[in-house]
Order: sequence, then C-alpha cells, then structure tokens
Amino acid sequence: MSHDAKEAKNRLEFLEERLRAIEAGGNFGYENAASLCLVPNIVIPAKFEVPKFEKYKGASCPRNHLTMYCRKMATHAADKKLLIHLFHDSLVGTALS
Repeated sequence: MSHDAKEAKNRLEFLEERLRAIEAGGNFGYENAASLCLVPNIVIPAKFEVPKFEKYKGASCPRNHLTMYCRKMATHAADKKLLIHLFHDSLVGTALS
C-alpha cells in the first residue's frame, strides 16, 4: 500500500470515528437543558442589560479582572447567582476553557 493510500485510509478511519462519536446516543444526554446550567433557578431582572466586560484572557492579573468585574456588577452585588451566572461572559480563550 502506498504512503498516500495509507494516509487516506487513516483519514477515513479518523472521520468514521468522529462520526460515530457524534451520532452516539442520539441526544448526547442533554434531555434536560436546565441540568447544564451553572446556577440553577436564577432570576434575571427585567430589562437587565449585561455590561460590556473587558475580556480576561488569562495573561494578566486575575485579581484586577475580578475587581473590574465586581465594579461593573456593583448594582447587582447582592445577587450572587447573577454574579456567578454572568462571570463567564467576562472570559475568553484559555481563561474560559
């Protein structure tokens, strides 16, 4: 078998494996989307607008990022569920992963 044929066969096997993983179970166990929520039973205030956060990438001081996040969310500081629920919106890249 030539090198090109082996490479094509390997790619095909890889794609077949990925397809089996995607099709496995059909529903991926997400029957209850609410179970995926980080903070259950959260109530977002009417007319609430998510502040524009400077996104934290993980390369600067996390304490400074938390300080700025808390300042932007100061009017909702008593609502811990909302603070937790929205925190991921202030992260990107490695910090989000």
